[in-house]
Amino acid sequence: MAESTDNEAPKREAPPPPGRPTSRSFFRIEGGRLAVCPPAEAQVIVYNEPTIDDEAELQELYNIDYHTLQSSLDPDELSRLEFETDHAAIIFKRPKSFHAQDNFLLKLTSTGVFIYDDYLVIVMPDDSPVFEGRVPFVVETVQDVILRLLYQSLAHFEGHLKAISMLSDSLERRIITSMENTYLLNMFALEKSLVYIVNAIGANAALFGRMRAAAEKLGFDRDQTGLLEDIIIENKQCFRRTEIYTQVVGSLMDARASIVSHNLNHLIKNFTIITIALMLMNLVVGIFSMNVMLPLPSEERIWPFYVILVLSGAAAASVFYIWRLKKW
Repeated sequence: MAESTDNEAPKREAPPPPGRPTSRSFFRIEGGRLAVCPPAEAQVIVYNEPTIDDEAELQELYNIDYHTLQSSLDPDELSRLEFETDHAAIIFKRPKSFHAQDNFLLKLTSTGVFIYDDYLVIVMPDDSPVFEGRVPFVVETVQDVILRLLYQSLAHFEGHLKAISMLSDSLERRIITSMENTYLLNMFALEKSLVYIVNAIGANAALFGRMRAAAEKLGFDRDQTGLLEDIIIENKQCFRRTEIYTQVVGSLMDARASIVSHNLNHLIKNFTIITIALMLMNLVVGIFSMNVMLPLPSEERIWPFYVILVLSGAAAASVFYIWRLKKW
């Protein structure tokens, strides 16, 4: 990381005034893990959904550029690495937690990590837990915390890919018998999500490559650089899997749309044949119900009614017999 020259390094933030709502969390590295601590002892300071006042504090107390701060809150911002006078800024992409109201659209967001000499400031635009799950290495320094964030983001992408695979299989089974566009629209949402995920993983790949080139400036030692290399390899594998999923889902969308159209046409065909059968029944009944002289006796005898009924039923049955015979 670039060393401070003329400007004095930002000071640790004091505890918030009593009664003031805050979105900040404070952690310190303790026994190979992150533990909640008082603000004065914090090595990692996390801002979730920062307010306007929080943004003003971040610019004033930590000397964070306004544009860089907004980039860490912008879901459409590309991943990047920047070096300032007294800190380095990392903006990377990560998935948002899935909600039912998203209608199968898996959304992405950005996260900003601002690296100082002995502590980090993390800015997140949502209230997602910043440290979740387990990582295959011990957290001993703030650089390990950075690697943990990147590893968690990659694991979150992997989880999204598994969820997309399961949702896609479930939707395909429903589309086979569906005659509505609901499930097809859900598949379109998954396809759109995959395109966004491919772009996000690709942007993170460029960021990881630049971090590897600037590992010494970021304060990474040899072991941490090796962990970064492992993350880069896993990110490449994740990127390749996402490309495959995107190609599979995209290439079969026309086929799935054809299935829905075929199901609807099949239903219309069945209804048409049933309608023809009912029309023949009406024709038979109509002929024998007109006010003309009938070839059947009609004075106080009930059997002609049954004859007409059998004839109308036979007319309908003949339609269904031809349907089965011709395999329409």
